[in-house]
Amino acid sequence: MSWPVAARIARRELRGGLKGFRIFLACLALGVAAIAAVGTVRASIQAGLEREGAALLGGDAEVEFTYRFARDAERAWMEGIADAVSETVDFRSLAVVPRDEPERALTQVRGVDALYPLVGAVELDPPMPLADAFAGTGERPGAVMERILADRLALAPGDTFRLGEQTFVLSALLERYPDNSGGGFSLGPRTLVLTDDLAGSGLIQEGTLFETDYRLDLPDGADLAALEAEAEARFRDSGLRWRDAREGAPGLTRFVDRLGAFLVLVGLSGLAVGGVGVSSAVRAYLDGKVETIATLRTLGASRATIFRTYFLQIGALTLLGITLGLLLGALAPLLAAPLIEPRLPIPAEFGLYPGPLLEAALYGLLAALIFTLWPLGRIDEIRAATLFRDAFAAGRPLPAPRFLVVTALLVAALVGAAIAFSGTVWLTLWTAGGIAGALLLLALAALVARRTARAGARLSRGRPALRLALGAISARGGDATSVVLSLGLGLAVLAAVGQIDGNLRSAISDELPDVAPSYFFVDIQPDQIDGFRTRLDTDPAVSRVDSAPMLRGIITRINDIPAEEFAEGHWVVQGDRGLTYAAEMGDDTTLTAGTWWPADYDGPPLVSFSAEEAAEIGLALGDEITVNILGRDITAEVASFREVNFETAGIGFVMSMNPTALAGAPHSWIATVYAEPEAEAAILRDLASAYPNITAIRVRDAIDRVVELLSGIAAATRYGAAATLLTGFLVLIGAAVAGERARTYESAILKTLGAPRARILASFALRAALLGLAAGLVALAAGIAGGWAVMRFIMESDFSVMWPSALAIVAGGVLASLLAGLAFALRPLAAKPARVLRARE
Repeated sequence: MSWPVAARIARRELRGGLKGFRIFLACLALGVAAIAAVGTVRASIQAGLEREGAALLGGDAEVEFTYRFARDAERAWMEGIADAVSETVDFRSLAVVPRDEPERALTQVRGVDALYPLVGAVELDPPMPLADAFAGTGERPGAVMERILADRLALAPGDTFRLGEQTFVLSALLERYPDNSGGGFSLGPRTLVLTDDLAGSGLIQEGTLFETDYRLDLPDGADLAALEAEAEARFRDSGLRWRDAREGAPGLTRFVDRLGAFLVLVGLSGLAVGGVGVSSAVRAYLDGKVETIATLRTLGASRATIFRTYFLQIGALTLLGITLGLLLGALAPLLAAPLIEPRLPIPAEFGLYPGPLLEAALYGLLAALIFTLWPLGRIDEIRAATLFRDAFAAGRPLPAPRFLVVTALLVAALVGAAIAFSGTVWLTLWTAGGIAGALLLLALAALVARRTARAGARLSRGRPALRLALGAISARGGDATSVVLSLGLGLAVLAAVGQIDGNLRSAISDELPDVAPSYFFVDIQPDQIDGFRTRLDTDPAVSRVDSAPMLRGIITRINDIPAEEFAEGHWVVQGDRGLTYAAEMGDDTTLTAGTWWPADYDGPPLVSFSAEEAAEIGLALGDEITVNILGRDITAEVASFREVNFETAGIGFVMSMNPTALAGAPHSWIATVYAEPEAEAAILRDLASAYPNITAIRVRDAIDRVVELLSGIAAATRYGAAATLLTGFLVLIGAAVAGERARTYESAILKTLGAPRARILASFALRAALLGLAAGLVALAAGIAGGWAVMRFIMESDFSVMWPSALAIVAGGVLASLLAGLAFALRPLAAKPARVLRARE
């Protein structure tokens, strides 16, 4: 027989409807829909970023400098290639409201010129031109600030506040501004002022921490790639950094890509859970077709024809499930767009994007093949002689070797596709390994549960309900494996997410404040540091003060090789880094290799480098590092490596040089202050009053900001895990539906033997609860192991078990299994024994 014959038989069998395949379709559609929805949202954000690239950047291109303004040659080159150049300066400061008890809050200040913004528009409340807002009252210059900052300081338009030593009047509230998504993480809300009005503030001077950005309005058709290459060639060693509208917010783009990739991998976990349901549904369907298959074999149908018949049936249903999933995954983001867009800090252009849909379809197709090929391969075991036997229950647990080989190849293809689409090789491999390990662990747990139940049934005489439950669990061909696999994998993903979320919150919110300073002070001028220390040294509430000179520079070359190339994009060579100098090694400094320079050293520049980061980028003693500081290149030899702990929120520098290497370079000081909580307000009041230019960052506020950011990420991952758990619950329902016939027959036999309904119901409930407990315990172990691996090897942080979350997972497993088991126990209990037994005959 040929494929056409198999197709004809398959078509006739499908006329009977989709009974038995509802869970199959639901599991496959939900898994595909989750991946398609995540991909669609990611593509929508990427399209929005591309569309609004110039607005996000504030111009067609941006040139950035650290610690300084553009020099004449640099400014002349920018004005030569652009139709207009707008200069902005960005820094942190304290906004102070002069009341009886002054109010202070950290703000990210942007000083702008008359051309700002080159692209886009600023929206103010009350509406007015930005130039009118900056005009102020005549006596005082005007400023605008974000509503959250004004509310925090209890300011309204017309009120005054101070930045440094300059007083401003709040003219309006800043609702929207065009270049608000390209600057990365910010600790404080935004304030806009004219740069010229900052001249008397004392906030912008040599050595203070600020960045200047020059937004360029380029002629139509300008070659951005060529201009970037020219900027690199002309100003390679000046510390100039170029960005353009091709990627207006690279940090956001990377973040969206990585979060999207992670959520797709969570979606693949859900698809694996759904695959268990798909496999169970196919197995249950084929189990009900044993007589039909045996009859076909009796009539002369070959094994190949029968395999093709059911392969085509399930293939058609797979395509239907994938189509439903794609429709749901594509339409859900479009319908939810009005709710999603206002909550996004970045633009998104929601629509139908073929790429994510094709990706989700490929995942769904490969997953369906992987999980249906195994039960389909066992069709070979059904012979004409087994016409009235349960072939699957009596056959081998594994299909023929050729099916195992094809399954392995399909798994490799699925993992390869995930790597290609996500772009994260190791995360994908770890995820795939985790899913495979969890499935193996759950399968072993199901086997152990069956054998333990068999032994327990022998010892449970006198407890009929328990003995019946244990006997049902130990029965071959029962639903123990399906329940433990489906529910267990869904709970394992949720448990891992819960452990990671809890540990991150604990590390940031609970553990860090115990060792972190109260305040982090920046922009302390060299002539202020002595007075600063004097105020704190005489305060008994201050337990410790650490201070150090600070400069910022960009590592441009290592051993005369471009730093990005040498370090392979390590974070140390991306952007500018803080560095310090010291004549003598501090008491808390621990060298791991090399030696410190003498206190009176006056030779070629030397640098001590953080040991951990040096090992990661492959530095060795004697290597040369070129750092660009304020446009000047300083090449230093690596003299030593030292331990640097960045986890305490204290002062930590990747690089420390000998003092003469940085002689004459303008710089400021930074300090950390450890004090009793009740003394913090007085410390801030005194120092801010004495030195208005100093910026104080309260560490607790910074921690809260990070926790807020992590909360959004955790919420996204929890939604993905919840979708996985929902799929697992559907599979659980499918297993309950598939076993309903067996429970009906079991109930009829027990009733005939005199068992009351209460005892039968109790046995069903105990069976479901015990299987849920087994799934929950194994999921707990797998989730804890997964959480530990992520925290230990990816987050490089300590790990502790979050017991409230862990116990909730176990309780949830028991409850979910119990509810599903009881829901599908009512009809078997209501069935008449005589009718059931007569039909069985």
